[in-house]
Amino acid sequence: MVNSEVQLNNLFSALSDPTRRVMLERLATKEMSVAELSKPFNISKPAVSKHLKVLEKAGLLRRHVEGRVHRCVLVAQPLADVADWVAHYERFWEAKLNQLDAYLSAKGHDNES
Repeated sequence: MVNSEVQLNNLFSALSDPTRRVMLERLATKEMSVAELSKPFNISKPAVSKHLKVLEKAGLLRRHVEGRVHRCVLVAQPLADVADWVAHYERFWEAKLNQLDAYLSAKGHDNES
């Protein structure tokens, strides 16, 4: 589970941007150099660097250097933490909706009498 509210905020902030989400999707297929990763985006190198720093801060990306090439690897564990957080609220809303369904079903039976 997520260790802190700051960590959770960093994760949701990282996932809030469509460019970063596409970067993560691409990294899910294989490790990539920064150049490979930034290829489909029409953004500057400093913008790419900022996106990567946000992903690193959230713990979703790890970089290592091979010579002059910076390589990026997806770190998927924080995504499981997000899924756990969402699942907690999913259970909450399922319970509330089940209560509403039971109430409406009972009211429907009352109207049939």
